[in-house]
Amino acid sequence: MSGSCCAPGRPDEAPDRAAPGTPVAFVRADAGDGVPMVDLDGGTVTIGYEGPLANPGEGEGPERLVSVPPFAVGTGPVTNAEFARFVAATGHVTDAERFGWSFVFADFVSADATVRGRVAGAEWWCAVDGASWHQPGGPGTAPAHEDRPDHPVVHVSWDDAVAYCRWAGARLLTEAEWEYAARGGRDGTVWPWGERTPPGGRGVCNIWQGRFPHHSTQVVDRRGTTPVGLYPPNGFGLYDVIGNVWEWTADPWSVDGVDDPTQRVRKGGSYLCHDSYCNRYRIAARDHSRPDDATGNIGFRVAREATS
Repeated sequence: MSGSCCAPGRPDEAPDRAAPGTPVAFVRADAGDGVPMVDLDGGTVTIGYEGPLANPGEGEGPERLVSVPPFAVGTGPVTNAEFARFVAATGHVTDAERFGWSFVFADFVSADATVRGRVAGAEWWCAVDGASWHQPGGPGTAPAHEDRPDHPVVHVSWDDAVAYCRWAGARLLTEAEWEYAARGGRDGTVWPWGERTPPGGRGVCNIWQGRFPHHSTQVVDRRGTTPVGLYPPNGFGLYDVIGNVWEWTADPWSVDGVDDPTQRVRKGGSYLCHDSYCNRYRIAARDHSRPDDATGNIGFRVAREATS
């Protein structure tokens, strides 16, 4: 198994990798099935980063001006409760369910789960049989939409996120839209709140606190995902743009102008980000996974065309 320490990818020999997911018709006219949305004005904005925190070879720079049309965006990532309504309405089967397993952070593997392997060099990632959006730690986990309805849905692939968007009359954000939205009107800053972040993101975002990966100083109910809206919003009223869960975007991975259509861009970092190994919880930072990859720290946010 291979992949970044932030979120690993399935091995190439995984069964049914190329099998199509469940098709879902575009049937709704209102984005997000009740997901709160904010209209953003767009405009000419700066995206990218080329300062000392940039990760070489990951395409963060150069800083550049882009034109972003007006659009509407979900105030937070899609939650377990919202995704459960989609599954109930469509019968959608996620990629993790098709494969029969997904990646779970070691501390969150349920006692009843079977671990089929760990990621070499990132052994905190366990391939767990039966892990999926509704049993995020594997068999024996309380149903997520009942136990944690207001937490971001995880173990959803890019394909699953696109299927949800089609049902909800929505779409994923482009990477440029995502950066513009995450900045909250503060053009050019490293984080939505400014140039510095408190240790462990205390008070501003859900990232790892303590010594990663073996010691956490967080209280139990703030380890892993946290409820959407627990931390303060940015200047546009958007929650969890940094930390909590990685968010899929619409764009293929691209470095130096060369697209890799087999990979999709993720933004924002997750509850596992920590300066000791990963500083990708910055606005301009980026990572990537294949469209059918799923882990316990990847979710998504929806967008649509502006209503006014």
